[in-house]
Amino acid sequence: MKEKLIINKKSLKGEDGHKTFSIRIKDETVNRLDKLSSDTNRSRNELINLLLDYAMDNCEVK
Repeated sequence: MKEKLIINKKSLKGEDGHKTFSIRIKDETVNRLDKLSSDTNRSRNELINLLLDYAMDNCEVK
């Protein structure tokens, strides 16, 4: 008897704990981000997440 091919359901987009959204940023900020990306061999996405996490952990609301 042949073994059955089992195909697991793929998680729906956004169910991996991440969300996708668009933002508008200045050209200068993109240039700085691209330079940092090049200098660190990290993607823009990875850097943005690192920078946002740092900012959220180190901000204060008055």
